[in-house]
Amino acid sequence: MIVSDVSPVLLALGPVEIRWYGLIYALGFLLGSYVLGKAAQRGLIPGLTKQLAEEYILLLIMGGILGARLAHVIFYDPLYYAHHLLEVPAVWHGGLSIHGGIAGAVLITWRFCAKHRINFYDMADAIVVPLCLVFTFGKVANYLNGELYGTVTGVSWCVQFPGVPGCRHPVQLYEAAYSLLLFLALFALHERRRMARGVVFWTYLGLYGALRFVVSFVRAPEPSEAVLSGLSVGQWLSLACALLAAAWFCAMLRSGHPLARRA
Repeated sequence: MIVSDVSPVLLALGPVEIRWYGLIYALGFLLGSYVLGKAAQRGLIPGLTKQLAEEYILLLIMGGILGARLAHVIFYDPLYYAHHLLEVPAVWHGGLSIHGGIAGAVLITWRFCAKHRINFYDMADAIVVPLCLVFTFGKVANYLNGELYGTVTGVSWCVQFPGVPGCRHPVQLYEAAYSLLLFLALFALHERRRMARGVVFWTYLGLYGALRFVVSFVRAPEPSEAVLSGLSVGQWLSLACALLAAAWFCAMLRSGHPLARRA
């Protein structure tokens, strides 16, 4: 058994607290801005300038947070928020869905690319790689916060989180591990620049959905999370991601479009 006693607060300056979670995501979005800025300088995304890359990252942050919050409100606890409307924008109280964050990011990217005449998949394939690394460290931050833990288990590596009964699966670290593997795979795919537009993005969505679906069998559902036909809301949303990706790949193959660029 492992006892987790790491404080979620990195630094406290009077009433101001710097938490691991916020710091990790702030650094992550800076990484995304850096990657897109470099891509713009090298002309790897036609139509994208460094100034537009910075504008896009700010919109991406807002769209991701908005999507993550709305998905949590709609799918995870709609009855509570229907009677507490003032709590809907209170993201500081917790309650963000990564599936909603992905959906919000996709919508913002589509709108931004349409406005500036940039190919959607050029942008999506590029940004999903650093975001995958952001999610990796974000899951580590969930572990440090002692949240989103797994079910009670007797495995030797189970973790006792502060104030949580029972020794739990460290699901956050499982998710961090597969997110890191996804990052390495996507990085290799994107850097070789041999794949057709959209392959990197849909590979991420499909593999993330499938892996999250499987790992969620040992993830403790949130207190308000519904279970439908033996599957949690998070699992249904993950399954939807995997099926959408599978449908895209099937459509590409049936239409005769190559998944790799011609030499």
